[in-house]
Amino acid sequence: MTVTATSVGESDRLEPQAASASLGARLARLAPYAAAALSGVLLYVSFPPRTLWWLALPAFAVFGGLLRGRTWKAGLGLGYLFGLGFLLPLLVWTGVEVGPGPWLALVAVEAVFVALVGAGIAAVSKLPGWPVWAAALWIAGEAARARAPFNGFPWGKIAFGQADGVFLPLAALGGTPVLGFAVVLCGFALYETARLAADARRTRAVRRGAAAAALLGLAVPVVAAVAARPLVTDAAEDGTVTVAVVQGNVPRAGLGFNAQRRAVLDHHARETERLAAEVRAGNIARPDFVLWPENSSDIDPFANADARAVIDGAARSIGVPISVGGVVERDGKLLNEQILWDPEKGPVDTYDKRQIQPFGEYLPLRPLIGAINETWTSMVRQDFSRGDEPGVFTLDGTRVGLATCYEAAFDWAVRDTVTGGAQMISVPSNNATFDRSEMTYQQLAMSRIRAVEHSRTVTVPVTSGVSAVIMPDGTITQKTGMFVADSLVQEVPLRSSRTPATRLGILPEIALVLVAAGGLGRAIGAGVRGRRAGDV
Repeated sequence: MTVTATSVGESDRLEPQAASASLGARLARLAPYAAAALSGVLLYVSFPPRTLWWLALPAFAVFGGLLRGRTWKAGLGLGYLFGLGFLLPLLVWTGVEVGPGPWLALVAVEAVFVALVGAGIAAVSKLPGWPVWAAALWIAGEAARARAPFNGFPWGKIAFGQADGVFLPLAALGGTPVLGFAVVLCGFALYETARLAADARRTRAVRRGAAAAALLGLAVPVVAAVAARPLVTDAAEDGTVTVAVVQGNVPRAGLGFNAQRRAVLDHHARETERLAAEVRAGNIARPDFVLWPENSSDIDPFANADARAVIDGAARSIGVPISVGGVVERDGKLLNEQILWDPEKGPVDTYDKRQIQPFGEYLPLRPLIGAINETWTSMVRQDFSRGDEPGVFTLDGTRVGLATCYEAAFDWAVRDTVTGGAQMISVPSNNATFDRSEMTYQQLAMSRIRAVEHSRTVTVPVTSGVSAVIMPDGTITQKTGMFVADSLVQEVPLRSSRTPATRLGILPEIALVLVAAGGLGRAIGAGVRGRRAGDV
């Protein structure tokens, strides 16, 4: 009986221990998934409006460590959680006016691309030099996101978080793909270097060789960025020009401001007339031309004589050409249009936005969306049509490239204005819909990257802010506040030379996609050979 009693007592003590051990095991199994989501959040924190660009490196170091040696299925799940951790907070502004449904749907779809990349990275993580293959796979995922679905959504490219970083000059070398590749490669190489340094089981010679390779993955992007630094300059090549950026402000934030279209137009005309008065008083230098934002005249000035008269009055008061953002209906098509308005001749040229925003300017799957929620279809009652020509206006002898708002996120939509002869770039935008969210600052960072990528001055006229003037080296020299009427006048350099990124165009991205494909091919081949060897 004594033995039995002792056995029962031991059993009573062992049961809580077993339960505790079981709970600990479950938590240990969940830890990598929690770490994946948190590292995604860390990547988000590296993006504007914060200037913590360097946090992208530890974010990818953790992500790479979680994926290394895993199965592709585990990589799929970890990648999806990393994507959710990154994109959920990054894109929260997409639900500011329409509620959480579209925001969550967008993130759920975009995170699938990150999941697929995670599966690929897990597969190549067993290869020698895996950080190179893995970084190329990330860029391949970005290339896919920039093209599908619905013509793509490049928001969240790693390059767009690096406007304040040491790698910025690489944008001039190979555009956003090369800049993003360098950052991701350094992140993965950072993990690999730390892993090898802590791995005492390897022989010293093997450990030294592998550590040298990992350190090379850290050093090469930094050296390349230093070497590319001379490409980043704000020197004038074609003289200078004095430009005015007008921010008229809107009556109130949100989608409802479209119901007050005349007030928005009046605000921009009034701010231009105030600027003209300052010029006449000798307080401000006379600009060579004026840039208004996207949607500064949502009333079609070609069909509405009253709107035309307002713009005419503003142009005559300042006495120089104005680029006006209008909503125009022509030949049965609704167009988001930039209009070159001469103070004497009136409208003389137009540019129609080519990369229009799905669910904002046109509604894909309209019948399906309407069946889910009729309110969403009412937000976009009529689809905008796409333009088909690059936008380059000649304003008082200066060739100004136009990339309207959302287009700044797309490599091709900015590059072809420069190859079309633009000596500077303007990104007219309307961010009033998104209130005071981080969207404005994320988009402003894109324009800074584009300035360095093509070595051009970039102006950003926005209806409600933040409007800015950006030098070819990516420096913001002037900017406005949000939801204030203001104008910026500045003499800026004009440039006509082309950076390697401008000349190469899509080629660096294609090269990195091929590297990614090569890595996957090697990983799949190694797996097949391993299974065959196991069968033997």
